[in-house]
Amino acid sequence: MKERIRYERRHSRWYEALLLGWPFQLIVGALLIVGLPAWDRWGWGFWEYLPPYRSNTLIACVLAFIGILWTLRRMHRFPGARVSAFIAPTIAVAYLLVVAILFFTREEYTRQVLFVSFLMSLGWFYLAFFLGRRYRRMKLGVVPVGRVGELEPTPDIELRSLTHPDLGGVRYDGVVADLHAEELSPEWERFLARCTLHHIPVYHVRQIQESMSGRVRIEHLTENEYGSLLPSLSYQGVKRFIDLVAALLLLPLLAPIMLATAIAIRLDSPGPALFIQRRMGFRAVPFRVYKFRSMYMDQKGLGFTAGDDDPRITRVGRFIRKYRLDELPQLFNVIKGEMSFIGPRPESMELSDWYERDVPFFSYRHVVRPGISGWAQVEQGYAAEVDGMTTKLQYDFYYIKHFSLWLDILIAFKTLKTIVTGYGSR
Repeated sequence: MKERIRYERRHSRWYEALLLGWPFQLIVGALLIVGLPAWDRWGWGFWEYLPPYRSNTLIACVLAFIGILWTLRRMHRFPGARVSAFIAPTIAVAYLLVVAILFFTREEYTRQVLFVSFLMSLGWFYLAFFLGRRYRRMKLGVVPVGRVGELEPTPDIELRSLTHPDLGGVRYDGVVADLHAEELSPEWERFLARCTLHHIPVYHVRQIQESMSGRVRIEHLTENEYGSLLPSLSYQGVKRFIDLVAALLLLPLLAPIMLATAIAIRLDSPGPALFIQRRMGFRAVPFRVYKFRSMYMDQKGLGFTAGDDDPRITRVGRFIRKYRLDELPQLFNVIKGEMSFIGPRPESMELSDWYERDVPFFSYRHVVRPGISGWAQVEQGYAAEVDGMTTKLQYDFYYIKHFSLWLDILIAFKTLKTIVTGYGSR
């Protein structure tokens, strides 16, 4: 009788699954981040007597911790998400939210416990990240046929080419194959079936390619992760509500900066402070986008910005473009429902017509609201529109395919980094 071949998935042993799984992180982390600060302030047996200020504080700490853990785990799925860079911002936002809720609802709470819990969260999540970094890097076996040669390893994914239909005693997180390749022999197909029977995931090369690059190939139009070409309608509604509330809250705070920017533009060069242009919008409906003018009025050039050395850019324009201040008037576009904070950048009517001729399904890009910032901008940077057309569309389609709150949060953090540092601006 032929000996039965057994494969074992990486991190599948009970103690590995226990230590690396989210239940362990949730339970142990909650005991440290919520329990220790409470014990330090109120002593042992603090749970036996819970007046409102104690219960409110404990609930706030628990909610902040769960929100942080869930957000970081979800963001880690996306390419380019260097989780270590987003730990501190995520923790800060979570605790600010719970404090804001307690403040506006006028509920009693203990600031000392919340602050110590905040510090404990920083220590816990950074420690968990650096201790688990080597275990989080995926190890994938690659079946050497078809388009798998286009794959390249990244800091988050290790690729090992398989020389024959066997794992060779190595434990992998999964196996990658071009399932549409004509060269995929019956031996390799039986091998992939055995991997599946032993609970080792088999990925099509396209799945891994998208997860590594953050781009979707645009030779053919494919469905998104919800199983249809229509992004989540429920999230679109939630996102519109968040956009409107955020824009109304930010407008009075940013009004002084907008006024100072407008004055600087008028003093720097003749012409209006605002630049208004017709662009293609949500559901292919044209609209007028508002921006602060960053170019001279009396100079002509190409239909797109060539870069920082474009002679049409003014001195003030170069500064406001670097720190994205020229986009601030688009808050009014967001309030009007023409734009979102996050989404594919709206193109001019001329460029949209040109793209439509080259990419038959380009109009699918308008299935979500255009954004002030987008996945293509934080990953590709603000390169010249024409030069990076294909790559930019691949990023835009990836965003639409993975349209979700978690991807929007990741883009928001990356955009804030660009605003603060000026790195990646056009």
